Amino acid sequence: MSDDKKTSVWLKYTPEERAAVDELARGYIDFLSDCKTERESVTEAVRLAQTAGYRDFADVIAAGTKLKAGDKVYAVNMKKAIVLFHIGTEPMEHGMNILGAHIDTCRLDVKQTPLYEDNGLAYFDTHYYGGIKKYQWVTIPLALHGVVVKKDGTVVEITLGEKADDPVFCVTDLLIHLSQEQLEKKASKVIEGEKLDVLIGGYPLKKDDKESVKDGILALLKEHYDIAEEDFNSAELTLVPAGRARELGFDRSMVLGYGQDDRVCSYTALRSMLETDMPKRTACCLLVDKEEIGSVGATGMHSRFFENMVAELLSACGQYTELALRRTLAHSKMLSSDVSSAYDGLYADAFEKKNVAYLGRGMVFNKFTGARGKSGSSDASAEYLGQLRGMMDANGVSYQLAELGRVDLGGGGTIAYIMARYGMDVIDNGVAVMSMHAPWEVTSKADIYEMKKGYDVFLRNA
Repeated sequence: MSDDKKTSVWLKYTPEERAAVDELARGYIDFLSDCKTERESVTEAVRLAQTAGYRDFADVIAAGTKLKAGDKVYAVNMKKAIVLFHIGTEPMEHGMNILGAHIDTCRLDVKQTPLYEDNGLAYFDTHYYGGIKKYQWVTIPLALHGVVVKKDGTVVEITLGEKADDPVFCVTDLLIHLSQEQLEKKASKVIEGEKLDVLIGGYPLKKDDKESVKDGILALLKEHYDIAEEDFNSAELTLVPAGRARELGFDRSMVLGYGQDDRVCSYTALRSMLETDMPKRTACCLLVDKEEIGSVGATGMHSRFFENMVAELLSACGQYTELALRRTLAHSKMLSSDVSSAYDGLYADAFEKKNVAYLGRGMVFNKFTGARGKSGSSDASAEYLGQLRGMMDANGVSYQLAELGRVDLGGGGTIAYIMARYGMDVIDNGVAVMSMHAPWEVTSKADIYEMKKGYDVFLRNA
C-alpha cells in the first residue's frame, strides 16, 4: 500500500468504496464552502462535537465534574481554535494520540481604518494574510466574512457574497492596453500589497458631495448591520474567494475550493475524531489558528492553550501533577497534519520526481519539511515512521513519502516543530495539493478518503 507512485489509488476501489469516497467528499465540500474563517470552522466543529456527545470542557471545569474513560470534552480558545479529547482506558501518562491541523487560511484582511472614497468609488483598504501571490487576487469575486464588535460588546456577524443573489467585491487590475510598464515588473511586484484595495461601491448618496459614495456605504452598513464607521476599529473582517467549492474534472475525481490548506486536514481529522469509539490511549484533535503567519499569538500553536487544557484534563481525571503533565506530553504521538505540494507537470522543474507527492496516490507523510538545509523542520525519527508504515500497511491505507519540492528552491513549515519540543513523536502528514495558497486549490477525492482512513487507524492503534 506504500509509496508506489506509479499506481493510482482509484484502481483499487470497489463500487462501494467509490461511493464512500464521494460521500466523504460531499461533506468536505460543504465544510469548505460554509467555513471560510477560523471562527466559522470552530463554530461548525462545536456543533458537530455536541451532536457526537462532546461536552464543553469549560462547563465541566466550572462544575468540578470528574472525568473518566469514555468521556468526551472540547475546549475553545478565543473562538479561533479548538481541542477535543476522548479519554481512553489507559492512564494519561502513557500519552495521547493527537491529530493536529490549522484552520487559518490565506486571505485579505480589512484594515482597522479601511473605508475611503476616490473619485466616486468606495474601497476597503486591506492587509493580506499569509504567503500569497498577490496578482492571483485581482479581478476575482470576493465575499466578506467576519465580525464587528461594538463598544457595548455587541457582536455583529457578517457574511456577504456567498448567496446567489448577494453582491460580491473585487480587487481591480490595470487594463492590458495600458500595462506595458506593469508587465515589465517582477511577478512579486506586479501587484503591490497596498494595491489590494477592494472595490465596494459606486452609488452617490447625495449630489455634489465629496464623499457621497462613502456616505452611502455607511448608510447601508447602518441600515443592515447597525454599525458605524468607528466600529471598524474593533472588527475582524476578511475577504475570501466567493462561492462554493466544486467537484473538478469530467470524472469528478478532484475538489476545487478555497482554503484546502489546511481545512482538508482539519475536516478529516475532526470527522475521524468524532467517529472514534472508546480508545485505549486518549484521543485528541487539535485545530489551531495563525499557522500561516508563524503560529504566533494567543490562538496559535505557540500559545499555552493546548498545554493548559491537557493540565486541566489530567486534573479532571484526578491524575494531575507537573510530572504527569510532562510525561503525558512526552509519551504522546502526533500526526501534524498539513498539506504537501502535488506534482504539476506544467511546472515539472520545481519538483524532484522521486520525492514528491502525486494526486491520487494516497495520504502523504513528510519525514521533514523546512527549507533548503531542513531549516525549521522537526524531522521525525525513523522508528516512528517505521511504526506508521507498518500500521498503515496492515490496515490497507495507501500512502506516499514526499518532500515539498527541489531542495534549494524553497520549503515550508507546520506546527510539528512546536509540538516536538515536548519530546513526543511527531511527523508531518496530509494530502497533496495543487496550486497551494492560490485562491482556488486542488485536491484528489481519493487522497482525502485515504487520509481519513489513516486517521482512523492512527487514533485506534498508535
